[in-house]
Amino acid sequence: MQSKEVALRKRSQIAKANRTMFLWIAGSSVLLGFSIVGAIFLGQKLFFNEKILAEKQTTISTLEKNNKAVPELESAVRVLDTDMSLSNLKAQEDDQAVQVVLDALPSTANSNALGGSLQDKLLAGIPNLVLQSLLVDPAADEASGEEGVSEDAVSGIITFRFTVAGDQLAFRQVLANLELSIRTIKVTSVNITSAGTTQVMLVSGEAYYESAKTIQLEDKVVRP
Repeated sequence: MQSKEVALRKRSQIAKANRTMFLWIAGSSVLLGFSIVGAIFLGQKLFFNEKILAEKQTTISTLEKNNKAVPELESAVRVLDTDMSLSNLKAQEDDQAVQVVLDALPSTANSNALGGSLQDKLLAGIPNLVLQSLLVDPAADEASGEEGVSEDAVSGIITFRFTVAGDQLAFRQVLANLELSIRTIKVTSVNITSAGTTQVMLVSGEAYYESAKTIQLEDKVVRP
């Protein structure tokens, strides 16, 4: 009888020890799981913070670089303002000399203004010269109604052609006026023909423009 009680007590102690061991193992597993999850979360948080710091550093570097370039740019503009060759080409007396550079490459196509400049300034007032025809082709963005030059467009070119009648001196003055134009003009072809005592010159060319650039600070979302 006594041996049975001893056996029962041993079995009870073994069962109790097994339950205690199970609880310890279960508790340790839960703690280990939380530790692993916490370590992963902290690692992701650390990596995300590093990405944010990297983006901030990139922004700071860009701003520092731009700020360093400002004095050099200001100096270059002041030098241009003292350039007599630019001052002599100013459209208006009150304009700064650097405005000539902006006029040479306008921010919009404005083919009508180019046609008016050709007709009223570059081809006007030349002795023995008669303007027979003038055609300025609208730029691609003018035809579509959009402003500026799209990134995939053939950038900033306006083609034109005109026909004038006159003598050799008049033709030379036409080409000289085109060369001295404030606006950037490239003559692509010149064709002179004679019909009896009349000489006719057909000129084809290109003018250029560059869409305005907008510089502004933007918010950037950094995703984990």
